[in-house]
Amino acid sequence: MTQEDRRAAAIADIIARTGIDEAMIDHLVRAFYGRIRDDALLGPVFAARIVDWEPHLQRMSAFWSSVALMSGRYHGQPMEKHLPLPVDARHFDRWLAVFVETARDVCPPVAADHFIERAQRIAQSLELGIAAQNGLLLAKGQRLQRPDADVFLPDTSFAEAEHLA
Repeated sequence: MTQEDRRAAAIADIIARTGIDEAMIDHLVRAFYGRIRDDALLGPVFAARIVDWEPHLQRMSAFWSSVALMSGRYHGQPMEKHLPLPVDARHFDRWLAVFVETARDVCPPVAADHFIERAQRIAQSLELGIAAQNGLLLAKGQRLQRPDADVFLPDTSFAEAEHLA
């Protein structure tokens, strides 16, 4: 069996178990980033970096296809893109909360669970990478906490932003 045959078999297995396909991935990505763009904490972080959303949405669909289906469609360096962002644990928690809510709203439960499990690992990996880039080696269970002046926060306090979201 060739590598391409193994990949096709793995994709077919995931589709059979979860119902995930490219159309579901695209729907999830668009719904998620629609919510992110309106989010008080995360929206401005993305708006400062993304002018043309369509190429970003297409890239994220390819990324999630690679993550969820093992399709190999995404060829990029996500860690590299995230290292300079002015974020910490608060941002990752919010990103994950919006992702979980969106996945539960737009996907069948088995598919949502599949996406969420991977999103949790991605958020953790990116948080650890950003911490390391900033000279912090996080112990197991420790979170990236940066001074407020070093991260993007909306004009209101974080607690108020959570209340508004």
